[in-house]
Amino acid sequence: MSNRNKLLAPFARRESSRAIPERVREVVDRFEIRSERLIGWVQLGIGLFITALYLVSPRPVDSEMQHPVPISLAVYLCFTALRLFLSYRIRMPAWFLGLSVLVDIALLYGLVWYFHVQYGQGASFSLKAPTVMYVFVFIAIRAFRFDPAWVLATGAAAALGWVGLTLYAIDAEGTDAITRSFVAYIHGDGILVGAEIDKIVAILVLTTVLALALVRAKRLLAAATLEHIEREEIRRFLPADVERAIVTSPESVVAGDAEEREAAIVILDIRGFTGFMARHDARQVVEVLVGLHARIVPVIERHGGIVDKYLGDGLLATFGATRPSRTAAAESLAALCEILALSREWAREMEVRFGPIGLRVNGAATAGTVVFTALGDEHRLEYTVIGDPVNLAAKLEKHNKVEQTLGLTTQASLDMAQAQGFCPPAAASLTRLDRRQVQGVDTPLDLVAFA
Repeated sequence: MSNRNKLLAPFARRESSRAIPERVREVVDRFEIRSERLIGWVQLGIGLFITALYLVSPRPVDSEMQHPVPISLAVYLCFTALRLFLSYRIRMPAWFLGLSVLVDIALLYGLVWYFHVQYGQGASFSLKAPTVMYVFVFIAIRAFRFDPAWVLATGAAAALGWVGLTLYAIDAEGTDAITRSFVAYIHGDGILVGAEIDKIVAILVLTTVLALALVRAKRLLAAATLEHIEREEIRRFLPADVERAIVTSPESVVAGDAEEREAAIVILDIRGFTGFMARHDARQVVEVLVGLHARIVPVIERHGGIVDKYLGDGLLATFGATRPSRTAAAESLAALCEILALSREWAREMEVRFGPIGLRVNGAATAGTVVFTALGDEHRLEYTVIGDPVNLAAKLEKHNKVEQTLGLTTQASLDMAQAQGFCPPAAASLTRLDRRQVQGVDTPLDLVAFA
């Protein structure tokens, strides 16, 4: 069984909520709390509507016992208002939710029962009261909670309640009142047992259908919740532009999907980090890396780039690869200048903290045509960039050791950046290095150094 299926299994098997993964349970709990508030508002609306109907409906002037109905409605409205108030303050306990179900059914069937008293008719008269139709509303609103147990509980209470009313009518009027004639049932005081069974069956069928639908809906809710959590977690490992490319793709992404783009590449590395790792524990090493990335990554993103991948103590950033840009070269050099300036301050802080350890950030930037592609197999894919600019940037970053520079780019990349509006900061010092032989490159290159 896959990890995903293991997470969904508690819902399929209707196990205890304790078997639900904690994060999923938290989401479901929040949903159920909001649902209880919605149920409370609907209950209050129903109570007010029934009260309004009672107030405007005609009543016999000689009817006795007029007082129970308004008293019952007043009690119900007070209880519903209390329930609604508590739903905004606490998590409703199960016993109170059960009590709410009984109160709903008791009020409704109490009104139905009172029909024959109010109009001075036999007990069978109550069985024909149209007010019973509201029982389906009380059952349905429990579906807001996405918990089939409360739908089943409400349906069972409604069915048993109607059985009780039917038996009460038969007991009050005797078995002689039972008829098999539908006409006599409609126009007279007869009790058609089949008609009452139909009502009970309708209540039970509706309850069963809603409960089954909720079982399926709850599984879908669990799956959607898990997918949401997965996406929120995964998006922390993916650049926003890459995630957008995956989600908005008209077709499923497969290995080999590629697109040529004019882009720029920045590669950074920390000099002296190997020696630092040998002299300090892993926690300190990670802390230093995280602290540096917290400074560098916002700069890259602010200039329109993304971090393609972290390379141990370095990283590879792209500009215009995941999302086309007409100023990718300018953005990359502006970001590199700011990062190098920022890294000088960072290096001084590291010396204050750890002594003269010789840490410094080196970088290189190149621009040109790259291929933005998905690599991997059917089980795991990764978006990345390949092409000459990527390879050249990696070689130039290493060439910083030879030239004793902090950052390098090619003259061609600088010309492209300047044509796109790049203007070096006042604090930046650019030095031209003509016809430099870079390891791994066949022909000499005209380079530009960032001091």
